[in-house]
Amino acid sequence: MRWWDIDPVLGLERDLFPEDAWSRGMFWSELAHARGPEATRRYVVAEEDGRLDGYAGLAASGDLGDVQTIAVRREQWGTGLGARLLTELLRAATAFECAEVLLECRVDNIRAQKLYERFGFEAIGFRRGYYQPGNVDALVMRLHDPSTSVNGVQGTENNG
Repeated sequence: MRWWDIDPVLGLERDLFPEDAWSRGMFWSELAHARGPEATRRYVVAEEDGRLDGYAGLAASGDLGDVQTIAVRREQWGTGLGARLLTELLRAATAFECAEVLLECRVDNIRAQKLYERFGFEAIGFRRGYYQPGNVDALVMRLHDPSTSVNGVQGTENNG
């Protein structure tokens, strides 16, 4: 993801997450940490025929990675795009030498939870009222050793 992707990303962000969408400033701040030798972020976009179909981001600190966001255009749900984006984030976590990766997922987003479980993430707790203003709880999930899942599904050679 680069600065010129922010406007299309914001459009998809507001469509998918109308109550708790990230602001332009939040994306700018994340991208400011995604370049150069001291980079601690990795943000990617998926495009086809000039249309943004998805994006994802990871933050790294020490040996801990944190999936910041994954979003896929509704028309692309069920196509494997979410898995491809997550794979890219886990590759980045491996490059950042993260020993584990955490994420938060809305408790009502069963589709995403199933994706994360396929990659080996396990539920470890909740964050009450994490998503505002809707006051929706987050399920906290953790993956030990992201390098074992960079090919799509934990313990496999590909997601074919």
